[in-house]
Amino acid sequence: MNEQIRIGIIGGSGLYNMEAVSSVSRVSLETPFGHPSDEYVIGTLKGVRVAFLPRHGRGHRHTPSEVNYRANIYGFKRLGVSHIISVTAVGSLKEEIQPLHIVIPDQFYDRTRDRKSTFFGDGLVAHIAFAQPVCPELASLLHEAALETGVKTHGSGTLICIEGPAFSTRAESNLYRGWGMDIIGMTSLQEAKLSREAEICYAALALVTDYDCWHEDESHVTVETVLLNLNKNISHAKRILQTIVPKIPERRACLCATALEKAIMTDARAIPEESRQKLAILVNKYLPQS
Repeated sequence: MNEQIRIGIIGGSGLYNMEAVSSVSRVSLETPFGHPSDEYVIGTLKGVRVAFLPRHGRGHRHTPSEVNYRANIYGFKRLGVSHIISVTAVGSLKEEIQPLHIVIPDQFYDRTRDRKSTFFGDGLVAHIAFAQPVCPELASLLHEAALETGVKTHGSGTLICIEGPAFSTRAESNLYRGWGMDIIGMTSLQEAKLSREAEICYAALALVTDYDCWHEDESHVTVETVLLNLNKNISHAKRILQTIVPKIPERRACLCATALEKAIMTDARAIPEESRQKLAILVNKYLPQS
């Protein structure tokens, strides 16, 4: 595409469209990793060109494990996106993080089993640094934007990502609390890893819908509870996105922008041509050109 689209927005459960986006068009992309969750909605938000993608597809058709995370992030990269803001529904594992609060997670713990979390393989190996899994600059801007809405916001926290689609057992929920986890979800971990491999800045806006199932004074988590609280928080999420998008700078000083510079392990002469072509959009600037 010829136009510059800097900002990508991933909509989670309950966020399937952005009414504030104007001059809208839809783009269907095919990637080396298959089809993304849906068409990308391209438009203008507060004077900035953005690409919006509903993670689960319109109508919520894909389970967390069925989401094609690689295709989704690859598609954003092809569109020229440099920053991704992900909106995700989570449960709370801490008393002080209450339903309807917002968390900007800065750490993740992976409990998924059946998902592809890397673009690499097939003769091309890279090991990204992931000690700091979200972009600190983008996360800080997101925290500031959330505070402006007046919603109770936590500027950090560890999100444990489970396979789903079932919610946790009480034993699991209490175990995660004992591990020191703060919130629980089913999606953000793969997005964060793949965004880092794609050298895209990533931060998540976590909307707290429930107390998972550990809290004895609260009802067990149900879809009805999740949707009720999620719908209350979606309006806040949309206001936060409108606030942050025009504040995201074009120039990047973070390490996300050069995450692959020293991460590629494979000798360029040993990389299969098919693998090199598949990941050209990611790796070519670091490999000698023939």
